[in-house]
Amino acid sequence: MTTLVLASQSPARLQTLRNAGIEPVVIVSGVDEDQLSGLAPDELALQLARLKAEAVASRTEVPDGALVLGCDSVLDLDGEALGKPGTPEEATRRWNAMRGRAGVLRTGHHLVDTATGRTAAATASTTVHFADVTDDEIAAYVATGEPLWVAGAFTVDGLGGGFVTSIEGDHHNVVGVSLPLVRTLVRELGHEWTGLWASR
Repeated sequence: MTTLVLASQSPARLQTLRNAGIEPVVIVSGVDEDQLSGLAPDELALQLARLKAEAVASRTEVPDGALVLGCDSVLDLDGEALGKPGTPEEATRRWNAMRGRAGVLRTGHHLVDTATGRTAAATASTTVHFADVTDDEIAAYVATGEPLWVAGAFTVDGLGGGFVTSIEGDHHNVVGVSLPLVRTLVRELGHEWTGLWASR
């Protein structure tokens, strides 16, 4: 069985992998997500994922021969990369711009094989359609604190789920990790997806 290390503190990514039969070792990268700017949303997500994976892959606590997965998500709205809003004011501004419209959730994935040093990377893109929510709904949602610390100021697997009317593409990607894409990257590096499954 190959060990997967998740270079992310996202509980949603961890749960998604667990639901798919994988029990990753979590090692938080500590990478400053604000260090890159001026990149297109898909490239920004990919480069941040690379920084996270590389930061963790070099650490001594990584199990021998593990695959290290870095991920980063941004919402692409009109070509602007929207990460975590961080403040209630910014989350409110985002929702005023997003409601009744669609954006593209882009998640960069970077996989490092610590045994060989080889890497595989790609960005997954999923179109998300947002409900035309009311001012009161936005205020109530922002007051919960949930949208402040997630890419695009929404979740599809939490309180924000009722504000997402439809999704085109891989819904796991909206949660933060595209399982079909990770499977492709794992195979690209010569491993089997089913080899990551925890013993049943």
